[in-house]
Amino acid sequence: MANKKCYLCRMKIIARQQYIDRILKFVGKGMIIALTGQRRVGKSYIIRQLIEEIEAENPEANIIYINKEKTKFDNIRNSNDLSRYLEGKIIEGVENYLLIDEVQDIEGFENTLRSLNADEECRIVITGSNAKMLSSELSTYIGGRYIEIHIQSLSYREFLTFHELDDSDESLQKYLTFGGLPHLYRIGLENEDMVWEYIQNIYNTIVLKDVVQREGLRNVTLFENLMSYVSDNAGQLVSATSLSKYLKSQRVDLTPFSAINYLKAASNAYIINKVSRYDIHGKRLLETNDKYYFEDLGLRNMLVGSNRTGDIEKVIENAVYLHLKNLGYKINVGTLPNGEIDFVAEKGGRPVYIQVAYLIVDDKTLDREFGNLLKINDNYPKYVISMNPMTRTQDYEGVNHLTLRQFLRLDEL
Repeated sequence: MANKKCYLCRMKIIARQQYIDRILKFVGKGMIIALTGQRRVGKSYIIRQLIEEIEAENPEANIIYINKEKTKFDNIRNSNDLSRYLEGKIIEGVENYLLIDEVQDIEGFENTLRSLNADEECRIVITGSNAKMLSSELSTYIGGRYIEIHIQSLSYREFLTFHELDDSDESLQKYLTFGGLPHLYRIGLENEDMVWEYIQNIYNTIVLKDVVQREGLRNVTLFENLMSYVSDNAGQLVSATSLSKYLKSQRVDLTPFSAINYLKAASNAYIINKVSRYDIHGKRLLETNDKYYFEDLGLRNMLVGSNRTGDIEKVIENAVYLHLKNLGYKINVGTLPNGEIDFVAEKGGRPVYIQVAYLIVDDKTLDREFGNLLKINDNYPKYVISMNPMTRTQDYEGVNHLTLRQFLRLDEL
């Protein structure tokens, strides 16, 4: 009990309270809480903030914290090691908390957690950076007894807080360029070379630990070529045909099916997110031609290369996707008989329709972006998001027109 404070980093911890509030809502409800997300999006700091909250609420709580990225825990390799480590550490008569960072690095971890959870010996919070391992193991062995909370990189509002910036066009451009990895606030955005080197190193770590080692992927060069392809085509339809054309252009002997499995590996590592198409009139999901968006804008821009903010429309669309996800929406791409809606976002059975444009500069663009939304015959909210100056945005026939800055600061639609 006396050395609990050694768990906490001495540096300043900037609160991400929305995640803490969600975690605390499930604490003590007999469920394992699994925090998932790409490496370096701040899961460990959320755990540390959670420890502070627990200590403030109950100073007598017994907190057991294991961080598998620390060498001091290298001897905990499997469930037997974990069980032995916990022997004598769980104390009767007090609230016990077990918090494990990067739990997927402990082989068979689910066996120990299932036993602890069944006996309700302690309250369990874990983090993981591989969707495939966490979802498969937890759903198989602890089905119905765990809740997943996905941790994203910083939203635009958090980005402003972390970097102590005012909401401005300049701040928005920095967010769209560098993305939301929390550690960048320590590097400083003015140190651009260091920023891109850091993002590159994070990407290399993800590929090594969460793709190559976890997925058993062998052709790393091909994987990285596919990531470059997806980064250059973020928000564009990706089909077996388009993948086949790309592979042929690269003179790569790989089937489109195998390439899609490579993309699944990237999704499992939370590098990219697959978004399916939804037939708005037919009210059904379509099984072909998905879109992919990056979990972090900086990582996407790093992969694109020297023209990092080129194709600004793709960056804006990716930013809108991330904010919708941050607000808790389930997101699909909408299809109409003669058109497409960038996003159909649903929460609580209530859809919201969104079109994304760079600038609305003429009647042709206005008709295209607003016109597709007006083809939807229901009264649910409809938005066009653009980079138009705030003084030039104007709603049109019941469709809301917002600037990207306005949209990224919304708490709800």
